[in-house]
Amino acid sequence: MPPDPSSALTFCRDVLPAVSRTFALNIPVLPPPLDTAVTVAYLLCRVADTLEDEAHGPTSEVLLAEFARLCTLPEGWEADALRFTEQAARVLRAQAPEAEVRLVEGVPQVLRALATHPVPVREHVAVCVRTMSEGMGRMGAKGRALAGGLGLASLEETIEYCYYVAGTVGEMLTRLFQWYSPEVARRAARLEPRSVAFGNALQLTNILKDVREDLERGSCWLPRTLLAEHGLTPETLLEPAHRGEAMKAHSRLLAVAHRELRVAFDYVMQLPREEHGIRLFCLWPLFLAVMTLRKLNGNAAVLEKKPVKVSRRTVKWVLGATKLLVAQDRALKLLFSALTAPLPA
Repeated sequence: MPPDPSSALTFCRDVLPAVSRTFALNIPVLPPPLDTAVTVAYLLCRVADTLEDEAHGPTSEVLLAEFARLCTLPEGWEADALRFTEQAARVLRAQAPEAEVRLVEGVPQVLRALATHPVPVREHVAVCVRTMSEGMGRMGAKGRALAGGLGLASLEETIEYCYYVAGTVGEMLTRLFQWYSPEVARRAARLEPRSVAFGNALQLTNILKDVREDLERGSCWLPRTLLAEHGLTPETLLEPAHRGEAMKAHSRLLAVAHRELRVAFDYVMQLPREEHGIRLFCLWPLFLAVMTLRKLNGNAAVLEKKPVKVSRRTVKWVLGATKLLVAQDRALKLLFSALTAPLPA
């Protein structure tokens, strides 16, 4: 008897909240069948991210390439997916989060869920995962062990890294939105040039928030050239004696994230007002990123051990305010302008 596709979709819905609180919040506001398509797409992208973060040694690049191939659902993919999960389980770090391990072990289930979707959805997802995996394999090695030490060489490389990790997701989501909504498809010329910034903005925010955690794991996605202008290297960034210069460098990168967020907000404003679910899906992480940058701005605690996070009260406020204003462009623009005013330009 062939596997039940409904059990695969159930696995996807069950594992989603464990690997992403944000997407567990905003995917359910999407209309069906877009919600299921985005759930499966996000989980496959998250598998690639886990392989890049948690697999050790050069094996991660081999696994990423094989995973990208599996996402095209080639002949015999089910048997190959089982072998893939066995290989991946052997090279994940012992400290890898339990939820991430569960997701990697569930790759056959997620691929089975992907197979239930129409051809356009499968193609958009496969293109995204392939581009993401190829870029991660190349950029990940740079961020961990360059001849000159940790860190990416320049701001351009940091932005390139953000593209492979998240900008590709912005492109894929835009294509999935177009697949679902003819009105979104009619706006493709306005949406597609801004779609990369939507993903980049969220990834840059995460990089700025997780500076210390990434360094402690042996990775750095900050540009060495910018750090050097402040007399810093990734290896000395966390030293208390350099805290003042470290915060100046952090502020300059925060300004770059702010710039990308402004383009991302313009992206959301191009979405049809009647598509409330798609708008909310984008508005929630975007405004949460704004609130995160506000909390990080000038806050030296970002370089300490305790993570800097927005409060649950702030999350609740963002969700409520954007629900109320979802179709009111002028009010949303005023809110965005007011919240981003304190951020470095």
